[in-house]
Amino acid sequence: MADPIRTTETDTSTDTDVQIEKDEMVWLEPPWRVLIHNDDVTTFDFVERMLMSIFKLSSEIAAHIALVTHVYGIALVCVRPRSEAEKLVGQAIFAARLEGFPLMLTAEPEEE
Repeated sequence: MADPIRTTETDTSTDTDVQIEKDEMVWLEPPWRVLIHNDDVTTFDFVERMLMSIFKLSSEIAAHIALVTHVYGIALVCVRPRSEAEKLVGQAIFAARLEGFPLMLTAEPEEE
């Protein structure tokens, strides 16, 4: 599940010595899963580079996701708020098309 944004409010009134701290979790949007789908054309190298550059994953995690995608046909890339997930999917598909690859990624609601 995506990490929520943590907000902290501190109230320090000048007429009292009491400090009130309120810590709560705030979800701005519901979490969505980004999935990558296998195909017979897109290279392993491109998938790894794309995962590292667009999704900011380490080379080890990118290689693992590429392998899982190859073996099982689909893999979870990340979970993000809906707007961010859709933006990342669009960027990844655009990068694939620029290189002439039919790579497909999708975003769907996270199941709770």
